Amino acid sequence: IKIQAAMQQRYTQRGGVRPFGVSALIAGFDIDGKPALYKTEPSGTYSAWKACTTGKSSDKGVKEYLEKNFKEDLDKTEAKKLCLRSLLQVVESGSKNIEIWVLEAEEPENPQVLPSAELEDLFAVIKKEDDEAERLKKIAANQ
Repeated sequence: IKIQAAMQQRYTQRGGVRPFGVSALIAGFDIDGKPALYKTEPSGTYSAWKACTTGKSSDKGVKEYLEKNFKEDLDKTEAKKLCLRSLLQVVESGSKNIEIWVLEAEEPENPQVLPSAELEDLFAVIKKEDDEAERLKKIAANQ
């Protein structure tokens, strides 16, 4: 992480060299097998995160959503749902334009794209949960 951040800073400062101009999210696992997520900036700064976003649309809405809804003890399914729900904050067309990569401690060198069928199933579960929450909210409002 330090090397990547230093390289970004060096190229940003050097005249005649095109600066990186982008942030990067770097995910992996520490020596103990615990998940690690870092965000590097073109300035050379880097920071550790539990959940993070980068990009034009993600700064406010998605970041706030993650800060509000992230929990330490999420199981794999709940983590995938959190990821999908956060992306749905900025993607209007449902799960069709979303790609989620999964990195697991058992095989950190082999990240996998979440299959579209599983993504569609998660999207359906989220929609059902949201519909049920809305129904319960209406019932509570009518009482």
